[in-house]
Amino acid sequence: MNTDPSANSGPRPSLLRNWITLTGLVIALGGLFSFLLLFLVDTMAHFSNPYVGILTYLVAPAFLIFGLLLALAGILRARHKLAGKGALLPPKVVLDFRNPRDRRNLAFFLTGTVLFLFLSAVGSYQTYHFTESTQFCGQACHTVMKPELVTYQQGPHARVGCVECHIGPGATWFVKSKLSGTYQVYATAFDKFPRPIPTPIKNLRPARETCEQCHWPEKFSGNLERTYAYFLGDETNTPFAVRMLMKVGGGRPDHGPVSGIHWHVANKVEYYATDAARQTIPFIRVTDSEGKVTEYRTPRFTNDVAQADLRTMDCMDCHNRPAHRYQTPSDAVNLAMSQGRIDPTLPYIKTNALYALTLTYTNESEALASIAAILTDRYPGEPRIQPAIQAVQSIYQRNFFPEMKANWSVYPDNIGHMEWPGCFRCHDGSHKTADGSRSVKASDCNACHTILAQGHGPELEQLTPSGQPFKHPGDEVDGACNDCHTGGL
Repeated sequence: MNTDPSANSGPRPSLLRNWITLTGLVIALGGLFSFLLLFLVDTMAHFSNPYVGILTYLVAPAFLIFGLLLALAGILRARHKLAGKGALLPPKVVLDFRNPRDRRNLAFFLTGTVLFLFLSAVGSYQTYHFTESTQFCGQACHTVMKPELVTYQQGPHARVGCVECHIGPGATWFVKSKLSGTYQVYATAFDKFPRPIPTPIKNLRPARETCEQCHWPEKFSGNLERTYAYFLGDETNTPFAVRMLMKVGGGRPDHGPVSGIHWHVANKVEYYATDAARQTIPFIRVTDSEGKVTEYRTPRFTNDVAQADLRTMDCMDCHNRPAHRYQTPSDAVNLAMSQGRIDPTLPYIKTNALYALTLTYTNESEALASIAAILTDRYPGEPRIQPAIQAVQSIYQRNFFPEMKANWSVYPDNIGHMEWPGCFRCHDGSHKTADGSRSVKASDCNACHTILAQGHGPELEQLTPSGQPFKHPGDEVDGACNDCHTGGL
């Protein structure tokens, strides 16, 4: 490669011979070498590690780009200094294709450029997929996202990628998520994140654009049978089960009756909530299939509601914890006892297990040690307590995260009405039309399900197809279930 002959008089300094440029080139070469090495490790390894991915597709390319920019800055600075001193600048490059050396140098340059662009394309593609992976979402920020990752892994959507629900298809929401992620990186780096992490209720994409890509609520599902096993908190841990039909129904008349629980999302139901968690709903608007609009209010709510403040009901208003479900201590212990992981013949084992689980701990190690100490102390010399201790500790590890102050008690679960208002947010009998002639039907035990049998032993085999009235074990009580059942009882 030749230079302009008119500028060949006298020695000319090199723009590369300065510490800034040389430092930049060293950093760039180190970044390139690290990327190549880590790319091979990530490709050939038989294990999956989020930190290798971060180093390969984020850190190493960042150093490469920083090094090249630093080298360029050094070149421009050196050129500016030489021009200011009146020194001779390096001559312009003249390409002579008749010169074999120029042709050979050009071939090397083009080959290097193509290789660099290829590596950039592969790296960019892998970076995109890595930042969309469950690994990156759940493990890159281990302490912050541990509760969400653990509950996700034991949830019904554990085989669905995080981005399928939190972002969905399309470029718009992808860009929104990356802008939001930028702030999250800052919040994590400088410890500015809240504990517990709040549920992103307002930032979630509408369920019709995510959930309903796989699920179809209008489809007629009919009745689904479910059996819920409970144990009372008495000395003998008396078993009590409820066997019922859930009236899921559907919303397409050409598929089946327009009825059941899924009627709510197959028809237009709008509501106004006074709290961020959408647990208090004083206003409801229903538009029927003929376009008739009916509004319902609670007695003390007289405010005017703007259309912009209304939310149209969708899947997420009931299934608001579809992936990150925290089991309540009561549900988790009931399940473990029904499966024999906790021996139900141990006196007061349910009460003692719940007591150990619901104490306040500062970290997981303290909690596990305390659970073992409490149960060992209450059942001295009892060999059956060791499997129970392990089961209770496992429940804690899957559902309690003291470092992040995360557990079932801070995340309302609207599916049902046992520990949270759920259905009773609207179906409490207090929502009425302005003239009081109509009201939202108050939920009773046969509104959304039919109790086929209840109790234990032979009682569960005596089915009543038309349904039985619910018999509360022990004393009969009035009011909503969650008035007494907090999840820790």
